[in-house]
This record gives sequence, C-alpha cells and structure tokens, in this order.
Amino acid sequence: MQGVTVVDHPLIQHKLTLMRDKNTSTASFRRLLFEISHLLCYETTRDLETEEVEIETPIQPMMAPKLSGKKLVFASVLRAGDGLLEGMLDLVPAARVAHIGLYRDPETLQPVEYYFKAPEDLSDRLVIVLDPMLATSNSVSAAVTKLKERGAHNIRFVCLLAAPEGVERFTKNHPDVPVVTAAIDERLNDHGYIVPGLGDAGDRMFGTK
Repeated sequence: MQGVTVVDHPLIQHKLTLMRDKNTSTASFRRLLFEISHLLCYETTRDLETEEVEIETPIQPMMAPKLSGKKLVFASVLRAGDGLLEGMLDLVPAARVAHIGLYRDPETLQPVEYYFKAPEDLSDRLVIVLDPMLATSNSVSAAVTKLKERGAHNIRFVCLLAAPEGVERFTKNHPDVPVVTAAIDERLNDHGYIVPGLGDAGDRMFGTK
C-alpha cells in the first residue's frame, strides 16, 4: 500500500505476538512495547539528514556524519502514545516532545480533544506522531490536522497495529504523511477495535479497564 511501511523484522513480529497474548502481564506488555519502539524508530528515522563534521579520534582527525538541522519532535497521542514515546526518546534523547490529548467518544467513535502542547517552531522540524493503534483513524487524523494547523508539514506516523479501514481513511485524509507499522490486521469490529488485535493498548499498558 502506497505510503505505508510494514516492518516485518522477525524480532518485531516475535515481540508483537507476545503482546497479543491475553496472558501477557502489564509489566511485560510495557517492556515489549518499549523494545518494539526502538526497532520502529530505526525504520522511521533511516533517512534523517546528516552533515560531515570534523572530529578527532584517539588516533587521528577525520570527517564524520552527524545529524543536521533542528532536533526532531515526537508527538504522542495520549495516553497510549506514551508507550512508544519512551522507547523513541531512549534512542533520540535530544528530541522535543509534543502531547496531544484525545479520547474517542464511545457512541460516535469521534475524537474529542482535551489537551495540546507542542514546540512553537514545528514548521522547521520533522514531527513523528506516535499512537500504538490505527483503528478508525479518527483520533490520529485529528492529531495530525492539529499539528498541521500549528505549522508542521514534515510529518510521519508510527503505530504498532493498524486496521485496513484505518489505513485507508488516514491515507485519504493525510496522503502526505507516511505510515510505519508492525502489522496490518484483518478488520475493525462493531466497537471500533482491531481484530484480532491485542485489545486496548492503553488499558493493557497501564493496567486499567
């Protein structure tokens, strides 16, 4: 599917299988999500721009690559996005962080915004949006729209699982935003959950219902 990258690395698929298992504990679920976010981060940032800088090794001077431009932004869609955020920041600790608070109305399945906080100069930065589940796509589409309204134009979206319906709607709403995911599952059920999925990522991450 154009604009969508499914990262089928064996380590990711193995860890995802463990996360799908309903018997996996909250602590193990969090740890697995942290580990998978590392691997997804590698894929999402593989084409970051670099520049040659002069350094001196213990042996001799040399020109070596270093990330160029302003620091990137990780935009976490609360609350489940923070599960991916922790692992991403572990690899890119200098990144700026945006938080977008949205919840899904259980009746309409539409997103309701309750919080937004982001760096001011989004137009100068790569913004990587984080939300483990791309189900209906309503919440993340709204989050990306909000970021664009604040000036962001270089945006990527990372999720753990996606439903075909969510991928179709998101890429239609934001065809300029690449999607990186670990898997595209079968479908959505009548309650807007991904099937077979792994349940509610936020609940499983934080031990809530």
